[in-house]
Amino acid sequence: MAGPTISGPGSNIDTQKIVASLVAAEKAPKQTAINDQTLKATTQLSSIGKIQAALDAFRGAIDNMSKNTSFSGLSASSSDEKVATVTMGAGAASGSYSLIVTQLATASKVATQTYKDGNKTVVNNGTSPTTLTITQSGKEYDLSIPAGSTLQQVRDSLNTQFASAGLSANILTDSNGSRLVVTSTSTGVGTDLTLSGNSGLDVGSSVVGPAPQNAKYILDGSAQESTSNTLTEAISGVSIKLLAESPKTTTTPSGPITSTISVAASNATLKSSVKGFTDSYNALMKAINTETQTTKNPDNTITAAALTGDASVRSLMTSVRNELNALSGSGTLKSLASFGITTDQQTGLLSIDDKKWDAALKTNATDINTIFTGDSGLLTRLTKATDSFALSRTGVFAQRSTTLSDSLTDLKKQQDALDERIAGLQLSLTAKYTAMDSLVAQLNAQSSSIMTTLNALNNPKSN
Repeated sequence: MAGPTISGPGSNIDTQKIVASLVAAEKAPKQTAINDQTLKATTQLSSIGKIQAALDAFRGAIDNMSKNTSFSGLSASSSDEKVATVTMGAGAASGSYSLIVTQLATASKVATQTYKDGNKTVVNNGTSPTTLTITQSGKEYDLSIPAGSTLQQVRDSLNTQFASAGLSANILTDSNGSRLVVTSTSTGVGTDLTLSGNSGLDVGSSVVGPAPQNAKYILDGSAQESTSNTLTEAISGVSIKLLAESPKTTTTPSGPITSTISVAASNATLKSSVKGFTDSYNALMKAINTETQTTKNPDNTITAAALTGDASVRSLMTSVRNELNALSGSGTLKSLASFGITTDQQTGLLSIDDKKWDAALKTNATDINTIFTGDSGLLTRLTKATDSFALSRTGVFAQRSTTLSDSLTDLKKQQDALDERIAGLQLSLTAKYTAMDSLVAQLNAQSSSIMTTLNALNNPKSN
C-alpha cells in the first residue's frame, strides 16, 4: 500500500494535506450556505424579472385596447383606399357617407438660387455667423450659419433644428448646379414660406410650384374645405385621410367617381378584439405558471419552481382573477362566461367557446363593449388591480427585485469575508505545521546523535 506524500522533511507527514483538510472542513458549512442562498436569490430575481416583463406587456396591451374602439363591434372602411383611408375613434356610430375629393391640401416650397459649385458651395465666406430667417404663418425661425458653412451643412443644420416645427430642406442638383429647397408639413392657404435674413440665401429665392391650397371635398353632397388632408371632425368618431383626388369616370357624362365611407357592425372585429385580450391574458398566465408550478420527477419526487408558493405572485393572480370573474357592464349579459369565455382550472388560461360566443352575439353583441370599456369596465379595473405590482420603483415586484439584489450584494460581501478568513486560517495552520515539522526534525537529529553516542559506548574498543 502506497504511503503518504512526504511534505515535511522532519516528520515525514503530509502537512499540506492536513492543512487543506482542516481548511476545507472549516470553510464547507459557510460556503454551502452562501452558495445555496446565492443560487436561490439569483433564480428568484430572474423569475421576478420575467413575471414583471410579462405583466408590463399585459398592461401595455390592455392600455392599447382601452384607447381604441374595437370592443364597440364597429369597423370603418373606405370603398377606395387610393382616394381616402379611414380610422375609427371614440364616439363613432354606424353610418354610410359619400365622398368626392376634388383637391388635396398642399404645402409651400421655396428654393434658393442655383449654386454652380453644387452642395459643397460655401455660402458664408465671411468671418462671423450669418442668419437665414424662415417665416411661416407669422412665425420666424432663425438659422445661424457659421463662417465657412457649405450648402450641405445648411441643409443638415436646418433639418436638425427645425424638424419638430415641421420644416425640412433638401438639395436638388441638375446640370446647372444645386439649390436648397425648404418645405413644410403644414398645408393649406396661408402657410406660405418666405426667406430673409443676412445670409444671402434669400437673394434670388423663388416659390416652387403653386401656392399652398386647401383640401376640397364633397361629403354627402356638402362641399367642404380643410387646411389639412387629415379630416378629424368631418364625421364624428372617424378620421379620414385624403390621399388623392377622386378619379374621373370614363363614360359620358364625365365626372368624379364617388367613394363610400362606411361605419358598420362587425362581429369579426369584435371577436378579434376579445381574442386579442385572451391572448394577452394567457401570455401573462403562462409566464406565471412557468415560474411557480412544481415538476414531478420520474422517481415521483417533486421539484419546486423558483417562485412556487410565492405570496406576491399569489396575490397578483388573485387580484387579476377577481376582476376577471366580476360582473360588469350595463347590458343583459355581464360576464365573460356568458359569451363562452372560460378559464381552465389547471392552467388558468382563457379560451372561447365558438358556439356559445356566436349564440350570445346574435342578441347581445353590444353587451361585450360595456363589459370591457368605460371607467368601471374590465380593462380599467385590471389596470388598477395591477398598479401596485407594476410600478417601476415602488411596486411589489420592483421592491422584491431590490431586496433580492441587496441580498446578493450582501452574500458577495460574506463570500469575500469568508475567503479572507480562510486565507488567514490557511497561512496560520501552514505556519504552525511548518514549525511542528521543524521541531520534529530537530528532535529526530538529537535522537540520532544520542543513539550514535550510546551505540559507541556499548561497542568494545578494538585493540
